[in-house]
Amino acid sequence: MTVHFTAIARQAAEDGVITPEEILSLRREGWGDGQITHAEAEAIFVLDAALTERPADWCDFLVEAIGEYVLNTWEPRGYVSDEQGAWLVAKVSADGRLDSMTELELLVRVLERAHNAPDTLKRFVLAQVERAVMSGVGPTRDGGSLGAGVINETDCKILRRAIFAAGGDRPAAVSRDEAEMLFRLKDATRGADNAPGWKQLFVQGVGNYLQGYGSLSAQLTRERAAELDAFMSDSESNVGRFLGRMAKSVPAGTFLRWSPKVSAPSRGDSVAAAEAVTPEEKTWLDQAIGADDQVDELEQALLAFLAEETARA
Repeated sequence: MTVHFTAIARQAAEDGVITPEEILSLRREGWGDGQITHAEAEAIFVLDAALTERPADWCDFLVEAIGEYVLNTWEPRGYVSDEQGAWLVAKVSADGRLDSMTELELLVRVLERAHNAPDTLKRFVLAQVERAVMSGVGPTRDGGSLGAGVINETDCKILRRAIFAAGGDRPAAVSRDEAEMLFRLKDATRGADNAPGWKQLFVQGVGNYLQGYGSLSAQLTRERAAELDAFMSDSESNVGRFLGRMAKSVPAGTFLRWSPKVSAPSRGDSVAAAEAVTPEEKTWLDQAIGADDQVDELEQALLAFLAEETARA
């Protein structure tokens, strides 16, 4: 299948144009054997770089095909290795940045679908949005028609999807780095005609960092998932030895959650502990808010949100 696939891609690249019929042929050839190969993934990027125009059905195909390659080529499926993440970033950003919404959508879709992904992949995505907001140049700027210092609706949607994606840094919860990025964006766009959803995203994002509860199961590494799969497939595995290795490799307290021999803390206790703002977090918040000697509208909304959540507890 790869020979026919690359031949079609090569011809389209020479023409600089991709037709609906060629896209359909690539779909049939690419998924004819049930997966996208490395050679096919490389051919897709070569073709994309050669196109003078990128129709919507081509963009859809690229996102689907490359996402399939990254997430489902190696076992266990759904886990993005450091090498895969680095390859993907290199392909979409030869100069260290990307300018295509299709490529940005690809990265966000991978983060959303992955059980786990390198933190560097999410950070790269968020850096592209921050760069676009700060400089007015980037994939969310609509070809340069939108200026710097303002957060548009596309920025909000990408930020929300990436921050709360399952894969990457602190899955399904906001990390300190991400909360600090939200503060930088707030300060850089204060008083601008920002998207209606920006205020809510800022409050929810920073509030989630301070009171969020991350899913420990979502942080299972690709290597540990592979070991688990091998164990499940091997009827001769020593259960005790396997569980012993698992206990040594997970964060403190995690093993107690599912060990049948130990009384585990309840999920309610864990959630309550996570929701409490620690002295360290309070110090961080005080410094972030006091950095410019004023409490702006978004910071007031954040403080009101935290006060309301504390009163409910």
